Amino acid sequence: MKALHIITGLGVGGAEQQLRLLLRHLPVPCDVVTLTNPGPVAEGLRADGIRVGHLGMNGNRDLTAVPRLARLIRRGAYDLVHTHLYRACVYGRIAARLAGTTRATIATEHSLGHAEIEGRPLTRGTRALYLRTERLGAATVAVSPTIAGRLLDWGVPAARIHTVPNGIDAARFRFDSGQRRATRALLRIPDDAFVVGGVGRLVPGKRFDVLIRAVAALPGAWLVLAGDGPEAGSLRALASRLGIAERVRLLGECDTDGGTAGPGIPAVLSAMDTFVSASREETFGLAAVEALAAGLPVVHSACPAIEDLPAGRAPGATRIGDAGSLSSPADLTHELTAALRHRMESGVRRLPPPPAVDQYDIRLSSERLMDVYAHALDTAPSTWRAHS
Repeated sequence: MKALHIITGLGVGGAEQQLRLLLRHLPVPCDVVTLTNPGPVAEGLRADGIRVGHLGMNGNRDLTAVPRLARLIRRGAYDLVHTHLYRACVYGRIAARLAGTTRATIATEHSLGHAEIEGRPLTRGTRALYLRTERLGAATVAVSPTIAGRLLDWGVPAARIHTVPNGIDAARFRFDSGQRRATRALLRIPDDAFVVGGVGRLVPGKRFDVLIRAVAALPGAWLVLAGDGPEAGSLRALASRLGIAERVRLLGECDTDGGTAGPGIPAVLSAMDTFVSASREETFGLAAVEALAAGLPVVHSACPAIEDLPAGRAPGATRIGDAGSLSSPADLTHELTAALRHRMESGVRRLPPPPAVDQYDIRLSSERLMDVYAHALDTAPSTWRAHS
């Protein structure tokens, strides 16, 4: 079997880094093509020995991308096409069908929220286009039971939905006291300081402003944020207005492996004492699982990776906000401040990694995905099988 993965972009993001990690464990030859932005994850994939192509798509309405992508699929003689993220799923499914040489196409739904998809508002047109092109594939993979439920509510047939949770390489995030001291020294944070942390794109939906306000209410607490995005400037300004700029570290983009520009995510997590995810909504919550693997207490709002688990699988996690993540910013800040004060006063800085971490092993995710591949190929229409 030979597979082509099509993704909208390869900047630093959850879906992009999940693809890179997954390809390290899939036991089949794979190539990758990105529609736009061959960023740092593309460089990482090439370093891993994966061939990465760039389609050079110019905006959402660049219809020339479809025939170009179809030609690429035909030349590669791929048995299976696997698409990731909304634009790649729409264009990739159409192109794979036009190519006429691929036995099956599947898509992974990484970012379908209640009211947004990939941070953009869900419109009637967005939903209609998604559903029309979804029918061109053999299967749709949901990264959590929460997403599977949303797909079902949209009208995707249950038989076409397969849940394959995101995964991590837990050993990469194991707490290292030496790494903790070194990272704190690099970031100029005292060894005995209580450090709150978050990881993700600096966008409004992540509600990192709530973390800044909560830390401002806790004298002696520090905040470390790993990520970049359009809210970086306003978050710095907020920290300055609240008088805590010297206790806030905005690190910019950090990947799992780290690099010359700064520490990687495992090192950043080692430097923290409590991890916070205050997102308005999430489709999985990969960063929270990585934090659990690092032995960190986790305070979260919407986080399917934790909420979809049986009770007791993530004992170090604390939920804040109402079930619909509709708490006002003031109420959420008050709850978060109280939760962090409790963590700060408890003196607990590290916990054993909980059972949830084993459930989200990337090796299990790759095995489940291979089962979906086999099912898609076995049930492909005979007219497609003839091209194999």
